[in-house]
Amino acid sequence: MPQAPLYEQIIADVTASIRAGTLQPGGKLPSIAEMREQYQSSAWPVRYALRILEERGWIVTRQGKGSFVATEPPA
Repeated sequence: MPQAPLYEQIIADVTASIRAGTLQPGGKLPSIAEMREQYQSSAWPVRYALRILEERGWIVTRQGKGSFVATEPPA
């Protein structure tokens, strides 16, 4: 069975952390550099995953500040 693309794994990990309460509403996500190191990848899959998470309402990205869990993430 082929492995899911890395960006999908990042999305799944972040949403699972939010659902589990590890990442709280308003809480800051690790930086792109930290996530690159964690997933041993380039910045592209991390940025793509963050963009999708923002489009789906899970996170809010603030230019120059970072990414944060949305105050009311999807159920």
